[in-house]
This record gives sequence, C-alpha cells and structure tokens, in this order.
Amino acid sequence: MRDAPHNGGGTWFRRGPAAPEPVTHGVRAPEPAPQPGSEAAPRPQTPQTPGAPSDGQSDTALIRASLAVVEPHVEELAVYFYAILFARYPAVRALFPANMDVQRDRLLRALLRIVELVDDPESLTRFCSHLGRDHRKFGTQAAHYPAVGECLLDTLARFAGPAWTPEIAGAWERAYGAVADIMVRAAEQDAQHSPAVWNARVIGHVRHQSGIAEITVQPDQPYFYTAGQYLSVESPWWPREWRHYSPAHAPRADSVLTFHIRSVPGGRVSQALVDHTSVGDWLRVGPPQGDMAIDPASRDDLLCVAGGTGLAPIRALIEEVARQGISHRRSVDLFVGARTAEELYGLDDMLRMSQRHPWLTVRAAVSEQNIVGRTGSLPQVLAEFGPWHRHEAYLSGPQQMISAAADVLLRRGLAPEKLHYDPWGAPALASSLRRARAQEEEDQL
Repeated sequence: MRDAPHNGGGTWFRRGPAAPEPVTHGVRAPEPAPQPGSEAAPRPQTPQTPGAPSDGQSDTALIRASLAVVEPHVEELAVYFYAILFARYPAVRALFPANMDVQRDRLLRALLRIVELVDDPESLTRFCSHLGRDHRKFGTQAAHYPAVGECLLDTLARFAGPAWTPEIAGAWERAYGAVADIMVRAAEQDAQHSPAVWNARVIGHVRHQSGIAEITVQPDQPYFYTAGQYLSVESPWWPREWRHYSPAHAPRADSVLTFHIRSVPGGRVSQALVDHTSVGDWLRVGPPQGDMAIDPASRDDLLCVAGGTGLAPIRALIEEVARQGISHRRSVDLFVGARTAEELYGLDDMLRMSQRHPWLTVRAAVSEQNIVGRTGSLPQVLAEFGPWHRHEAYLSGPQQMISAAADVLLRRGLAPEKLHYDPWGAPALASSLRRARAQEEEDQL
C-alpha cells in the first residue's frame, strides 16, 4: 500500500553496559551499539503526565507553542538530530538504513503525531504502545531511550533559540519521559507472548495493471491483527528498510496475509517486492499497528473513502463488517477515487461484494477522464453527498487526496472524532482536525 519509511528510528541508543541480545524467535536482531561510556542509564521512571500544569501554563500549551516555533525548520531539524546522534554515538549509525531521507521523514511524522495527541492520554498511550511494540524489531532496549531523548531535546533547543525556556524544556522532558515509559512497558509486555518479527514465506505473487502486485505470505508463527491495521515489511534486498502495508482482508485463521503493493518510481522496497519477489522467497514482517478499526458497538453508518492501493485496508474493514454480522443496523458507503478508469484498482471486486451485500453501496470518481457515471476528483464527488454527521468515516490512500476529502467531510457535518485514518499515510490530516476542533471550540464560546 505505502512505500513509506518506518517509525522514527532504527533503534534507540543506550548508555549502559551491553544489554542481553534480544530474542527474536529465530531471527537475529541488530547487535546493540558499542558503549561510549561506562555509566548505566537508569530505566525511565513513570513521569508526570503530559498536559499537567507547569507554572501557569500546561505542558501541552508549552509543547505546542515551541513546536510552532521550530515547525518551519522541521527538515533541517531532522538532519541535525541524526547528525548529533551519530556524532555522539557513532556505532549506532550501522543500525540505520543507508539512505536516511525517508528515516528523517518518519521521525517528523512520529513527533507531530505525538504532539497532536499530547492532550489525549488514551490515544497517546495507544499510539506509543504500537510504537514500542514495533520498535522491538530493531532490537530496541529500555536503555536506548535516554540518549535519543538527550539528542532530541538538544535539537529542539537549538532550533527554538531564545524561545526555549526552562519551562518549555521541562515540559518536553516530562512528555518524552512519558512516551518512553509507555513504549518500554508495551515492548516488555509484548515480548512475553509475541516475537519481535515474523519470518514470512511468499506463497503467491500476482502482477496486475498499473504496476500493482498482489503478494501473499505465510508467517512462520500465528499472526494476529485487526482489520484496518497495517504492518511493516522488510525484504532481503534492502536490509533495515521497512515499509508499511495493509492486509487486504480481515484476519484469517491460518494467518495468511495478502498485500496489494504498487511499484513506486524510486521506491526501492516497493520495486523489489513487485518486480523481484518470487514464490518461495522469505520476507520479514513486523507487528501490526494503527487504530483504524470498526467499533462493533457503534450504530453509526460507515463511510469509506479509498484511493489507489489505499483500498486494501478499506476492503478489510468492509469484509470485517460482513464477518461480524453487524450490517443489519449499519449501512456502508464506499467511494473509490482514481485519475483514470484504468486506475480504479479493485473496483470490480468491490462491486461484486456489493451484489452479495445490499447494505454496501459503491461509487467511483475519476478526475482526469470522462466516463459513464461521476467525473471529478474524489473530494469533489464527496461534496455532492452528505451530510455526514451520522457516520463514522474511514480514509486511506494518497495523502493529498485524503486530506482534501477530510476537509470536505468535516465541512459536510462529520464530527472530527469520527474521522479515522492512518496517521503515517496521511499526516497532513492533523491540520484539518486542528482547524475543525478550533472551530468547534469557537462555536461553543
């Protein structure tokens, strides 16, 4: 689905004696980096929750205000962060991909997502728990976190300049401490019952039009996930280059996973998976992530919006609705967008599904070609329907299209808390949600 980089670091560096080699159920994890100092770093203690008062201003307000100062320089910030991390702890460089461009982007997305959730403890805990479990695949240890926190705060201080006050520094220290503690605890709990990575044998590889391949793998151990989640995949051709893809179906008893992957120009991993992978090859799979799941207790109708291979998790969600037997009280509207009719990937399959399930309505939007039916971009077509105030919305696809669609839905009555999306695939949605929430607060004054 996405040829996007993995989370914000290959592994966290530690300050302490060499940690025991992590057990990864048959797959050797990266060796912890050699130790620059002899003093062991203490395990992060349970810190003050982000958002608590701090000298008249909440930590949330201080963190967001300081982020607004450095946000115009986020790309330089990421470059500087990794530069000082590698300069202070050079042995850690070998644990990261050779090409750091996508890695820096992942760091920024993770940071922005955490700041977005800093005043929502439940969502923040869920998001950081996913990160903690996922980072096990890098060989991450609890003692890796302090050095990363040190370099992150030094980087923020440098780019904030005079705006970096002791109060802001304290707010970031508390927030980072809380995040680190959540991640460490989640990883430790996960290690009690799950491997850090799964070896997965390719058992099916089918090429489709528009450079898309349908790749099916069989993990070497049971794999549990929720429909709508995504996971990371590493190929043997590009070690340490993890990319996120979503299973195109609800969970199966045999743990088989099928991904729909588009070969992206310049995308090393996607091109390797589409063009060079064959039946019998082995990939590595990380744990599931994401919260774009169906709430079986809700009675709201569902609105699903998909573009390109973003249809994969949407298809899994719709399959889950059918499997749970909750469609008797919930209708599902699916909008699929593309530039041309040939790029309406997976539409025939969804139309066949709608014939089997009368509660499913499927509509297509094509922006650069005249076809029978509706012509226009997906956001333009969405604007013709609604209002959406009684719906839960699930969005997946190209970032620009999904962000524009979210703006339309929010203007057409959708409540911000009912907008579900993959934050890695569409980080720009955060700004749409902030605007919508600010408008709600203004309307209540």
